[in-house]
Amino acid sequence: MITGVIAAQALHLPHVNYTTIMPELILLGGMLVLLLVSALFKKALPRDFYATSVVGVGVASLIASLVLYHDVASHGPFTAIAHSIDIDGFSVLFLTLVSCIMIVYPFFAHAYLQREGLDGVEFFALPLISGAGAMFMASANDLILIFLGLEILSLPLYVMAGMDQRREASGEAAMKYFIMGAFSSAIFLYGMALTYGATGSLNLAEISAFLAKNYIFGNGVLLAGMGLLLIGFLFKIAAVPFHYWSPDVYQGSPTIATGFMAAIAKAGAFAAMIRVFMATFPTLASDWQPLLWVIVVLTTLFGAVVALVQKDVKRMLAYSSINQAGFILLGLQADTSKGIGASLYYVFIYSFLILGTFAVVAIAGARGDAIHDIDDLRGYAKSHPFLATSLAIFLVAQAGAPFTTGFLAKLQVVTAAIDAHSYALAVIAMISAAIATGFYLRIVYVMFGDGTDTRVSVPAEKEVYSVSPLGQLGVSPWLFTGIVLCLSVTILFGFWPQPLVDFATHAKLLFV
Repeated sequence: MITGVIAAQALHLPHVNYTTIMPELILLGGMLVLLLVSALFKKALPRDFYATSVVGVGVASLIASLVLYHDVASHGPFTAIAHSIDIDGFSVLFLTLVSCIMIVYPFFAHAYLQREGLDGVEFFALPLISGAGAMFMASANDLILIFLGLEILSLPLYVMAGMDQRREASGEAAMKYFIMGAFSSAIFLYGMALTYGATGSLNLAEISAFLAKNYIFGNGVLLAGMGLLLIGFLFKIAAVPFHYWSPDVYQGSPTIATGFMAAIAKAGAFAAMIRVFMATFPTLASDWQPLLWVIVVLTTLFGAVVALVQKDVKRMLAYSSINQAGFILLGLQADTSKGIGASLYYVFIYSFLILGTFAVVAIAGARGDAIHDIDDLRGYAKSHPFLATSLAIFLVAQAGAPFTTGFLAKLQVVTAAIDAHSYALAVIAMISAAIATGFYLRIVYVMFGDGTDTRVSVPAEKEVYSVSPLGQLGVSPWLFTGIVLCLSVTILFGFWPQPLVDFATHAKLLFV
């Protein structure tokens, strides 16, 4: 009898196909190896070792992601691990994107730490954890796994925001980010509970099937759950009116951490948001589309208008990021395959744009990471022509200049809105883009206009990088390589966009 009770209570563990989560395991395994190796030596290992290791981990993760892409292309999309993981074109795109972010980021982190004279494994290990969380969010077919991925993504970012112990603003940014992040996570959890109460499941495919087969009378609980899930996502992408944490956190955090945060958090949050609302709540589109319509209007206009009056470059880029989030939401609001493809393309190219932008801003901030007033960039092109030109390209690409990836990204989401007959929304978005052009070109004008860069920190920067042949440009080989990688994506796919467009267009969701 006792044996029967024990057998009845035995756990039935699902079969785990580790190849389906190999990119995530590679990132987490790489993080554990880095921490172990760093703990075995009394002295801090050289930055070159950490940076090279993370690049290698990113390349391995990229290879694993491409193997999954080959499986999807050859055999079609499939689920794994008790149907909690979706391996489809959508997840593979984000696995590839996060792997690319992990390849590019160490080049900038190395240059930043070299300029600051800092050592340590933290700026290299923490991003690997965060990247794994973003991957789990992109592949998740279960709200529980999305929540776990969200926390794995967020917790390292809270720590990275407060890593600059020399500046009080860094600790303040970490505290604000942590409090607002915990608040949004609680809202998301409450939304999960209400959704489960209304549908009896947390699996995205099961929820979608339940809603497709049943009509719920008095569906207030379901709508409340869906609304709270939406709010949780909107907090993470800093959409209006849930954006208040963003400017302070962007400004106070170490600049290199801000760039990584802006890229990885948006990638993970948008991946999960698109999967949840397109694959789980398509039958409720008439309820969430009007909400997104209002959110897009507020986010695009508010981000563009408020950015115009900012004097700090990092705060300006924070509001710019809010404006860009509105454009990405524009594709989701269209609720069409074309709109989703446009949003995916936008997220992909924006990650490289924002990484490159903040990398240059980090170096321009000089030793101490404290010089970020727009006027401090006056005449920057004369003392640092390569960095100024690179920053100008990243900024005009975000503004939507032709022959850059930013132009095609904006064109695609606006076209998707027009095809969905959201004409007013498309017009409002274009008006916000015209406004945003003002503050992007303002920085370009300050750098290339009349004036001389007189900051006393410039000689110190050149002294740091003088050991390399690129020292006269004010850059190290690591920084130069990272910027060239981001510029290559921005310019190459601006002139030859078809491969990336096709990749985004064919990133189909499994349960749609």
